[in-house]
Amino acid sequence: EALMAELSELVQKVVKSSSWWERHGVDISILACSFLLLPAGFLCLQSAQAVPFLAGVLTLGVVHHTLTVKGSHLASHNALTESKSWGKVWAIFFIELCSAFTAEQATYNHVKIHHGYTNVIGLVLGSLAAGAAVVGKHQHFAHVLPLLPRTDLLRNVEWKAALRTLCCMFLGLYCHYWLLLHVSGFQSPRSALLCMLLTRSLLAHPYIHVNIFQHIGLPMFAADRKPKRIHLMSLGVLNLPRNALLDWSFGHSLISCHVEHHLFPSLSDNMCLKIKPIVSQYLKQKKLPYNEDTYASRLRLFLRRYEELMVHAPPITELVGI
Repeated sequence: EALMAELSELVQKVVKSSSWWERHGVDISILACSFLLLPAGFLCLQSAQAVPFLAGVLTLGVVHHTLTVKGSHLASHNALTESKSWGKVWAIFFIELCSAFTAEQATYNHVKIHHGYTNVIGLVLGSLAAGAAVVGKHQHFAHVLPLLPRTDLLRNVEWKAALRTLCCMFLGLYCHYWLLLHVSGFQSPRSALLCMLLTRSLLAHPYIHVNIFQHIGLPMFAADRKPKRIHLMSLGVLNLPRNALLDWSFGHSLISCHVEHHLFPSLSDNMCLKIKPIVSQYLKQKKLPYNEDTYASRLRLFLRRYEELMVHAPPITELVGI
């Protein structure tokens, strides 16, 4: 506790000296820019030429994942605003309307379980590691696993929340479908639905990989013998290198600042990036691990030790994440 308290004091000094723009504005601007790109994406899909059409697919795919991954992740941690009321509004908007999850269950599974019990035996390591384990080592590279609606989670919430979630899910999916028909000019429901599937699954593989690679092969602990927080996070979490596309779509806290995010989950992506030098220097100074590795290196580990790490891993009892 003393180490964590000392590090928290150093981080809080940086947070308190930071402007609203640094704490929230940068990430809100990225989400706002994504919304502004939506008309261009739908209009590009009107073209019968390959290049503009593919540009539209790419634009809508990146925007979709920015809203559903970055937006939902920040909203689940109430990192978009300092107001709890507005935080609830943003959680419903990004998690339910954009992502087709139920906000209460997604927040509980990700914030309470995954962050509270990182790398604890019996809980899934990442949000979609289970999917990769089921699909298989090589098959999952060719298997499209988009972020489809998670209606099965509705059984664990009150009926009012379930009804709200169903309405938000339907509204989000129908708006996407309607815009493809009436703005992009798709002639048939089948072609519109195929385009929806394509854009919503465009970055699904990197998303699965990132969630697995940041925890797989690192120490795991029994629930009754897990170490203190700072040791748990420094041992069981890994940072990947910065990547322009994934930084924009997923956020720094899911890519190059995952250690910082697990230590201080309520901070925005931009603040995680700002405190990164302080956290890395402190952990190294205290002789604690600060895990970093490349995407290619983690991929090789995943393929080489797939049977050990995925097939023969401890049973999964919770789907953690969004």
